[in-house]
Amino acid sequence: MQTELSKALLQEFLPELLLEHFEVVKFHQLGEVSSKKMEYVIYLDERNILPQGYSKTEYESKGFLPASSVQDFPIRGKAVYLVIRRHRWRHKKTKEEITNDYSFIAEGSRLTVELSDFLKDTDRDPRRYDK
Repeated sequence: MQTELSKALLQEFLPELLLEHFEVVKFHQLGEVSSKKMEYVIYLDERNILPQGYSKTEYESKGFLPASSVQDFPIRGKAVYLVIRRHRWRHKKTKEEITNDYSFIAEGSRLTVELSDFLKDTDRDPRRYDK
């Protein structure tokens, strides 16, 4: 019960668009004693939904791609990292692999588009975000 309540609370802080495609599977609050730097790590798995335009009879889910880590808005002064796993889909006959394409990850960065836009508006360099 405690875990479900915590996941539901975390979902209030995550971008709505992200939660349409992914579900929170676990999270950790981590800290480094020497620097007293605290951070949240939220693990998200892609929902089992085939990319649009492909037939469920021709493609099958073949697990997940390696996880990607993306930085998001801080919560209560703590850095937030989203560890995202996306599904890998494979054509049953040709073995061609496909994945969903998500444009809410900022191009060329490891930040969500919302955070990247926010940092651009404040003239803050995203490369120095969590230092």
